[in-house]
Amino acid sequence: MAIDIKVPTVGESISEVTLLKWAKKDGEYVERDEVIAELESEKATFEVNAEKAGVLKIAAKEGDTLKIGDLLASIDDTAVKPATNGVPVAEKKEEKKKKVEKVLDKEEKPESVVSDGTLKATPVASAIIADKHVDTAAIAPSGFGGKILKEDVLAALANPGKITAGKELFSREERKDKMSALRKTISRRLVDAKNSTAMLTTFNEADMSRIMDIRNKYKEKFKETHGVGLGFMSFFAKACCIALQEWPSVNAYIDGDNIIYHDYCDISIAVSTPRGLTVPVIRNAESLSMAEIEMKVIELANKAKENKLTIDELQGGTFTITNGGVFGSLMSTPIINLPQSAILGMHKIQERPVVIGGQIVARPMMYLALSYDHRIIDGRESVSFLVRVKELLENPEQLLIGKDPVKVLLDF
Repeated sequence: MAIDIKVPTVGESISEVTLLKWAKKDGEYVERDEVIAELESEKATFEVNAEKAGVLKIAAKEGDTLKIGDLLASIDDTAVKPATNGVPVAEKKEEKKKKVEKVLDKEEKPESVVSDGTLKATPVASAIIADKHVDTAAIAPSGFGGKILKEDVLAALANPGKITAGKELFSREERKDKMSALRKTISRRLVDAKNSTAMLTTFNEADMSRIMDIRNKYKEKFKETHGVGLGFMSFFAKACCIALQEWPSVNAYIDGDNIIYHDYCDISIAVSTPRGLTVPVIRNAESLSMAEIEMKVIELANKAKENKLTIDELQGGTFTITNGGVFGSLMSTPIINLPQSAILGMHKIQERPVVIGGQIVARPMMYLALSYDHRIIDGRESVSFLVRVKELLENPEQLLIGKDPVKVLLDF
C-alpha cells in the first residue's frame, strides 16, 4: 500500500513552498521518521520526514514550487527492506577494494598528482600550487598528456589575471537563476519598509575602548565559566534593552490607528546565510544575562546557517540589531524590519583620532546608525535613544543597573 506524503501546513499566511532538495533518491528504501526532503517557505526552511518505512517514489523535482497539500512523494510500505539498503555486502566489499587499489596506484605514481580532478601535475608543480594557492584553471599545462609542469605554475604566478575562474577576461556570459521564496520575501519586505514608513536615520559614534578592555581581560574566564565566548552582541543587546525601556516608542509599532507598546524587549538579530538574510529573535533579552544572550546568539546563528530556524524563532521581534561591521562596513543606513519601528546598525571598529581633554589620541571607534519610523518616533526620541546607547557602551558598568553607580551612591 502506498502512503502519500503531501506538503504540510507551515503557517497561516503561507500558501506555497519551494522544494530545495531531496535527501533521498527515487526508489531508495527509507526508514520511518527519516528526513527525505527539505522545503523552503517565504519565512524559513524545514524538513519533511517519512511517515512510514518503505520504498520512496518521488513526485516532484528540486526547485519546484508546490502548494500546501500538493503531493510530494509516496512510500510503498509493503516493500521488503533490502540488505544494507539495497547494496549486497559482497558488492560493497569489492567496491571498497577497488577504491583502496586506486589510492595505492596513485601513491605509487607521485609524478601524476591529480590537482583538480582533471589536470595532472608534477610533484614540484603540485607543491608550488599548494603553497601559493594557485587556481589550476589559470594554468596552461605544457607537459605530455596535459600535465602541469613547474614552469607552467611559475608563468601563471608571473602573469596573474590572464584567466579568471576558468574564463577569459571580457567574457560576456550570463546565467539565470530562479529567485528563491526567501529572496522574494526579503525583496518584498524591503520595498514595503521603504514605501510604507517615514524612515530616517540618525548617526553617532561610540568609543569601544572600555568594552574591548573588558573583553581582553575577562574573555578567557568568561568562556571557562560559561562555555561561550564574550562577544560584542551581548553588550549591544543589553544597552539597547535599557534604552528601549527608557524610550518606549522606539520599542513600539503602529497597528492601524493604534500604537502597540511593549514592556519587554524581543531583540531580532540579522544573520546573513548563503540563502539570504534571516532575522531570528532573542525573547525577553532584557531578562537574560550576558552569557545567556551570547548562548542564544550562537544557537540562532548556527540554526540560521543550517536552515533549521522555526517560524516561531523568526516572528515577533520588537527591535532589530544588525552588524555590518563583520563584513567591513564603516557606515550604513539599515532598513527597518517591519512591523518594527527602529533598527540599530553596528559597524566596523576602527582606530580614529579623537580629541580627549584637549589632546588628539587614537581610539577604537564605531559608527552607530539608528533608522526609525518618523511617524511614531520623533527626532528627540531617536537621538536621545542613540545617545543613551552610546553612553551605556562607553560606560559598561551602567549595564548592570542602568544607571551611573556613583550617581546611585550619591542619590542623584
